[in-house]
Amino acid sequence: MADPRAGELANAAVHAASTGNFPEAERLWRELLRIDPRNPKALLSLGVHALQRGDVNAAHPLLTSARAAAPKDLLILLTLGTACRLRGDAAAEREAIDAALAVDAYYIPALLARGSWFERAGNPRAASSNYANALKIAPPPSHWPESQRPHLEHARAVVDQYSAAQLKHISEKVADLQAALPAGVQARWKEAVNIVAGRARPYFSECNQLHVPRLPAIPFFEREQFPWAAAVESKTAQIRDELAAALLAERDKFNPYIAYQPGDPVNQWQELNHSHRWSAYHLWRGGTPQADNLARCPQTAAALSNVQMAEIGGLCPNAMFSALAPHTTIPPHNGETNARVVVHLPLIVPDHCIYRVGADQRGWTVGEILVFDDTIEHEARNDSDELRVVLIFDVWNPLLSAAERAMVQAITAATRAFGTA
Repeated sequence: MADPRAGELANAAVHAASTGNFPEAERLWRELLRIDPRNPKALLSLGVHALQRGDVNAAHPLLTSARAAAPKDLLILLTLGTACRLRGDAAAEREAIDAALAVDAYYIPALLARGSWFERAGNPRAASSNYANALKIAPPPSHWPESQRPHLEHARAVVDQYSAAQLKHISEKVADLQAALPAGVQARWKEAVNIVAGRARPYFSECNQLHVPRLPAIPFFEREQFPWAAAVESKTAQIRDELAAALLAERDKFNPYIAYQPGDPVNQWQELNHSHRWSAYHLWRGGTPQADNLARCPQTAAALSNVQMAEIGGLCPNAMFSALAPHTTIPPHNGETNARVVVHLPLIVPDHCIYRVGADQRGWTVGEILVFDDTIEHEARNDSDELRVVLIFDVWNPLLSAAERAMVQAITAATRAFGTA
């Protein structure tokens, strides 16, 4: 039967240590060992006290005994590993770390310790790999425990340094081959190298509504794939004049683009919900023409009439003047369906405005369209002191045949009919 004094002694020792009375804590732990020689908590605590006062030779046998008493205790294993490191026994340190990971392969302190072991052993590849694994399963940096923060920050720095060096090395090795590729596919292989080096992650099509399988996730399409592109671009001046008139006379019709109802989860849209920092003057909305606004913008309406906009019941076509206020960011998000792609015709573009789709970042140039798959994560920034406005409309994904477009329409209609019924 366990001695009832054991619990009392342990509690008293913990209290003494918490108040900084370490000699008394050690005395109490030794008293506990006298009545319970294999008590792992007492052995560990005495080992830690010995390490704190720099007596590694005293700490090591205590921690070895603690491990024998509790062979799967993670804290004991890592503390023993520390003692082995301080004694200069790298092999024993590594064995203790590996034993901890055998108990829990996702134990972050052990992953960090093994990364440090490889770093000191001069193996940057293995060090980076272990540090990267620790960072993958760690919480976001804002939630890092203060006790682990320095170690996680060091891990992040090592991973960044290693991946940057790896990116440089691979890029140099493939530079000539990449330069010989057609211009339209060079970005694909630049992205591939960044992914291999851990400097980027793959971006996939993630649809909020209909996802068409097996369509490639292409961030930006070549304008040559759209025969109407030049005609729309040629009307930029007239469209911009109509935008200016709308901004002057009908600014109240530029409504917040994000408008969730009370009780709806807003997620990343908290800052822009019901905010005029991102506003829209709609010409088509969810497949419905906005007759009054179209009538006030006849040149824009005429330009859009020459475009084969996507027609997907209840969703498309959409067309609008999209106004982004100074120093405003549209956070990363994904669109509704990859059956359509989205077109930007830039109209007012101050400096310091950027647009990112997946790993590709572009600037807007007035009068030059951008066509992209908005189901790939994308975001926009206006870091200038002026308003940025683009005409946005959606068209069919050019990789879909007419028969497949009909399938999109039929699936969407059936889905909506079922929900209504």
